[in-house]
This record gives sequence, C-alpha cells and structure tokens, in this order.
Amino acid sequence: MESQSNEKFDAIIVGGGLAGLAAAYTMASTGLEVLVLERGDYCGSKNVTGGRLYLNPIRELFPDLWKKAPLERYIAHEEVCIMGKERSLTIRYDGSELNQEPYQSYSILRGKFDKWLAKQAERKGAILVTKSRVDDLIIENGKVMGVMAGGDELRANVVIACDGVLSFVAQRAGLRKPAQPKNFAVGFKEIIELDRGVLENRFNLEGDEGAARLFMGDASAGKFGGGFLYTNKESISLGIVVGIDALTEETPEIKAPELLDKFKQRPEILKLIKGGETVEYSAHVIPEGGLKAMGKLYGDGILVAGDAAGFSMNIGVTVRGMEYAMASGYYAAQAVIEAKKQNDFTQTGLATYETLLKNSFVMQDFNSFKESLEVLEYPRLFQHYPELAGNIMKDLYEVPAGPKAKLFPTIKKYMSMREMWSMVQLGRRMMKI
Repeated sequence: MESQSNEKFDAIIVGGGLAGLAAAYTMASTGLEVLVLERGDYCGSKNVTGGRLYLNPIRELFPDLWKKAPLERYIAHEEVCIMGKERSLTIRYDGSELNQEPYQSYSILRGKFDKWLAKQAERKGAILVTKSRVDDLIIENGKVMGVMAGGDELRANVVIACDGVLSFVAQRAGLRKPAQPKNFAVGFKEIIELDRGVLENRFNLEGDEGAARLFMGDASAGKFGGGFLYTNKESISLGIVVGIDALTEETPEIKAPELLDKFKQRPEILKLIKGGETVEYSAHVIPEGGLKAMGKLYGDGILVAGDAAGFSMNIGVTVRGMEYAMASGYYAAQAVIEAKKQNDFTQTGLATYETLLKNSFVMQDFNSFKESLEVLEYPRLFQHYPELAGNIMKDLYEVPAGPKAKLFPTIKKYMSMREMWSMVQLGRRMMKI
C-alpha cells in the first residue's frame, strides 16, 4: 500500500468484520472518506462466529441491505439439547411467529456475508485494504491521530477499533481493561457440507426453513460452555464454546480441540453429520464478560466497536453478538458524522457514541443481562442437571419385565430435600436474568 501521509481520512477502521463494515457502510453513505484495514485475505476469512444473525434489532438501521443479503435459512425451529454422558433430552420449539415474515433471525456464513457487506461498503465509497496489519497508533498530545500500517503513516480524524476480542488498538489507546480469563471463552467451529435434501430430511425442514440447536452438559465435558448447530442451505455450522477458566483450571483436564472431536463422536451428532464433508475449521477467542468487563468505548480521536468493545452475550438460551457488532458500528459511524458537523473529534465530541448506545437495544440488553455470566457459572448446570434430566427420562420411558412403577413416585425419588433446595438456589440465581 502506498503511503497516504499527505491525505487525511475522516475515519480509519481497523478490522473488516461486521462492526467495521457496518461503520464504513454508514459513513461512506453520507460521503465521508473512510479507509478500512483488514488483516485477513478477505473480510470474513478469519471469523469463527457460530453463524446466526438476529435481524429485528437492526432491521431499520440498514433498511437497504436485507433484500439482497446472502442469508442462508431463516430460523423456524429453536432447539435445546441437554446432554448427559449416556443420554440426552432435546426440546424443539416451533412457534407460528418464527414462520412469519419478516423473519426474526437467519443462519449466515460469515465468509460469504462479510465479503458481500464489504462490497456494499465499497460501492458507497469506502476504501478497503486487505492483508494489511496495523502496527501502531499515531498518538500526539494524548489524541489518536491515525495508524501505522506496513510502514505507512495513515492519518484520520477518528480511528475506530474493530480489531476483535483482543483488540490491540483499544489497548494501545488505553481504553481496554486488563484481560481476565474468566471474561473470555474459546470457540471451535466446523462447516460441514451436506446435500440439501439430506439436510432438510434430517432436520425436518421445508423450503428455506432452518433450525438452531444449542447443547449443554456433556457437549462441553461438563465445563462452563456448550455446543451449537445451525443449518445453512447446504451445510451445517457445528461448534463448541468453552470458558477459558473452565478449560484451564477445572478437572478433568482436556485439550480444547479434543472437545469438538469428542462432541462429534456423540451418537446424536454422528447421525446429523453422517456423509458430510468438513470444508472449514476455525478457532477463536470470544468475549463473554458482558457489561462488567467492558472498558471505555471512546477517547480523543478513537471509538471501539464490536468484539473489541466486548459486545457479545451468552444468556444460555441464546448466544448473540453479530447484531450488536453491526449496531455498534452503525452508532460509531453516527457519532463520527455528528463530530464532523461540530468539527470536534475529542472525547467530548465523540461522547455521542455512548449516548446513542445507551438509548439503543445494545446497552439496554447488556444492562438487563449484566449478571448472566455469574449466573451461568454454576457447575451443576453443566454436570449434575443434564445427568438428572436424562435419568428421570430413562425411568419414565423404561418398561421393565415386571410391573411398571407409577409416574409420580418415579420422579419423586429424584427429588430429595437436598435436591429441591438446590433447585431453589438455582431459581434464585436465574431470577437475576
């Protein structure tokens, strides 16, 4: 890349993921001069997100995108699988609202979606440079003035850090809190190709219907974490996420990549992926600390968005991040647009970003679920209760050689005073979210 030392951009975005591209698209649409620097070979090449995008919260922020966006399947079936060591219980929810347009959420392939979104930003006028690593920030008198990339000095009114969960840019700017393992998880994902007809038969799908299934319990070897499965048009996104603390400190010790291999050997999973071909494998660190782990989101000449800001959330029944990334990119862009009108790119001028986030679903969600990590860090959720559920179902459905016990006593034998007190304690924990 040739030096741009004589040119000053309105904004330089570090990272071409959903947050960075959403910011670029929004700013370029208003005529701002925007440069996106992406370290990967192409936008989406380094992403390991499970593959589900909730549209309702961001539909109106990008009204022109969705008709032609490369979405895979709309999620019409919500599923949860509770895995014990030898048995499992799968709950499938089919609601009429999930089958009504506009659909609430879609599975997506990030390699395809991000590449497409990058083209939309370029068509609006954003400049995108891939295979470009940012080596440092240019800081003068405490204000971020640009970046150093590949030996070039690139200047801008604002730098937007969208460089992922371990954001070097946010750290260099002094906006990031010291990283704590308990606030992060590691994810492993494969994309497994399957014939479309075979896939639809296995998951009982029609047309463009899709299914999303979350796994808890033995899926992550009883550690804090779980598995996920999303159906695409002709493939499955299958993966495991496990807390770094649980992985490194809890026993039994198990190497992270082995979790996914072990998960795939479960009979429940083998039947779903039989005959499929793994065409992509990836691993990545994921932020899970929520509101309590967030650093400052803006400073003099800099904003932080997406995973770099910690905008990812696990509340058990749903795991969300992509809509937060796009929304934070959008609001970062709006803050830059307003700062340019006022010609004020100090942290005072960029504080609009925090106001916009607080008034949006983004920070309202993070405030509502600020206790979710502490609630879910409860070993019995991943070890005891999956076994308990499986054992109860086993006895309920078992037909012995002799007489069958009544149903109520069958369940009651598992409900000791100690067990019921434990459930009360769990209920109290769950009330926080």
